[in-house]
Amino acid sequence: MEDMEMEVAPVSSEPSVIVVSESGSSTEEEDVPMQVQGPSERPRLSARRVVRRRHIGQIGSHSQFSTHEGRIRRLRELIVENLAERLSGSQDAQRSVPRVNPPPLDPEPSSSRTAAAANVATSDESSATEAEETRAAAQPDESQRETEPVSESEDPVTAAASPAGETEADEGEGETCSICFEPWTTAGDHRLAALRCGHLFGYICISRWLTSGGNKCPQCNKAAKRGHIIFLYARKLKALDNAEEVRLKSRLELEQGSRRMEQLEVAQCRQQMQLMVDENVRLRKEVEELRRWKAQAAFGGSSQGASLPSSQRQDSSSGGHYVFSKAVLVSQTGGSRVLSYCEPLGCLLASQPSPQATLVPGFGVKKISTATLKPSQYVPIHSKQIRGLAFSRHQDSLLLSAALDNTIKLTSLMTNTVVQAYNTGRPVWSCSWCHDNNNYIYAGLASGSVLVYDTRDTSTHVQELAPLRSSCPVVSLSYIPRAASSMFPCGGLIAGTLEGGCFWEHMEGTTYTPHILPLESGNCTDIQVEPDSRHCLVTYRPGRANPSLRCVLMELSRTPQTDSSQRPVCSCSPVQTFIAGSSCKLLTKNAVFKSPAGEGATLVCAGDEATNSTMVWDAGTGALLQKMPADLPVLDICPFGVNQSSYLASLTEKMLKVYKWE
Repeated sequence: MEDMEMEVAPVSSEPSVIVVSESGSSTEEEDVPMQVQGPSERPRLSARRVVRRRHIGQIGSHSQFSTHEGRIRRLRELIVENLAERLSGSQDAQRSVPRVNPPPLDPEPSSSRTAAAANVATSDESSATEAEETRAAAQPDESQRETEPVSESEDPVTAAASPAGETEADEGEGETCSICFEPWTTAGDHRLAALRCGHLFGYICISRWLTSGGNKCPQCNKAAKRGHIIFLYARKLKALDNAEEVRLKSRLELEQGSRRMEQLEVAQCRQQMQLMVDENVRLRKEVEELRRWKAQAAFGGSSQGASLPSSQRQDSSSGGHYVFSKAVLVSQTGGSRVLSYCEPLGCLLASQPSPQATLVPGFGVKKISTATLKPSQYVPIHSKQIRGLAFSRHQDSLLLSAALDNTIKLTSLMTNTVVQAYNTGRPVWSCSWCHDNNNYIYAGLASGSVLVYDTRDTSTHVQELAPLRSSCPVVSLSYIPRAASSMFPCGGLIAGTLEGGCFWEHMEGTTYTPHILPLESGNCTDIQVEPDSRHCLVTYRPGRANPSLRCVLMELSRTPQTDSSQRPVCSCSPVQTFIAGSSCKLLTKNAVFKSPAGEGATLVCAGDEATNSTMVWDAGTGALLQKMPADLPVLDICPFGVNQSSYLASLTEKMLKVYKWE
């Protein structure tokens, strides 16, 4: 093969191609102008440069440098010149072609392999072998050059191959059209447009694509047409990376959920703690009671009484306790509310809704015989719920009832018929008889007023006792008869409301003088009176200051009259306080009465909603004597006696339980 001579053309701005003649006498460089229209032209330019590099290696192998070192030195010079030419060509290309990552070059493009095959066909086997040795010698220098750090003066194409160049190219991908790789504009034919799938293009590019027969998005292949193109009015698009924000928000929601669960657990723990505090208070009282009895036993009292629990100890000292006798079903559907005892007829009366609501609608009372403890008869009276029942001490078998149907009625239990009805105009919550004059009855209204009726006048009330404070419903009425007592010689009516209580002193005829009782405001639910001892039992529901149900036994008193012009003042003072459970949703009625054991003892009974039980205390010592369980909250309590035996009846919404004193 003849020696090949190489002429290096001056560096021009346009890409060039080196053509090797078949004679091998010389190598001519032809300037082939090439228009860069898109990314498909750049691989051709790179392929031509690879071919030229390989031909240069072959030419160098047949040059006048016969020695190996001379060939290496000449090859380095050619590489420097080639780099200078590439630098000039790339700078020109950057003016017209957007800067993107060059596609990976094929180590042996088809055009290079074709040109090399033509050149090898004109050479002999020895020349090919020598060219291979030359290329093998040049490879270490090229690899060494590639591993050297890239400086600011190096080729931009080489710098683009580095990771920094790749990052810049990735950042530029969001600013160029994926069809022509040209930056889109904010106006004109190549303005920013998008398809329904969300991919962005230059308007003219995507319009031509869809017009020329393409019916899919060039990137995701989703169906598209020209009518789907929309313009986007944005100078520069950038997608904010909010993955960390979304993750933090999800974690925040989880934390908030866990915090709510913890707050719920804290609230439950606080409620349990409050119950434990109440139980602790009760146990402390029992311990104090035991210590007191122990101290009394040390001074000669009964050691047996000191060693027993408070309930059994009180039973032994008082001579008995209550024993469950029988349970009577009053109403299968519920609705029972109040309870009363008719001594002349020997029966208990419990209010309830009509058992035959379709035939006889409304509410009435059910008779329960105290001799057999069996229900006997239902008596219809009112159209709405009954809230109060009362008997006269002199009018045998005449029942006074108050209901929410704006009426009070007098019913004869001998004939089971209503003999008199009064329209109050407002719902009635309580009622009572006047025990000093049997002709008068009282009705406590929901507005806070108390109406006075004369049974001899069937038209309307004879007097109205207006509320002194707020207009709260009168939940209880109790009349105290006059008695020759130095402590409290006057008689009158005690009206209990949700805001407190008032004693209406009965002077003469229909004249009443009000006395505000010093009770707690806002939590009073019931006031019951024991007329012989002049004690009244005031019930307070749980509140913020006192979280438990309290029954306060108070003693009525009257200031002595020092001047005839000044009227005496009636008041009351607390004697003993009894603590029950922490729940009181219903307006229950409690009882204070003389103990069946005698000896002047007084018992206090109250229903405990927290435990669904009836609690019995000794009013003198404040000790809890018994706690009798019930299936539902106890609504009313009534003591009675039959055949020289004492009983206690507790009413729930459905059942009546009777206990006998033994």
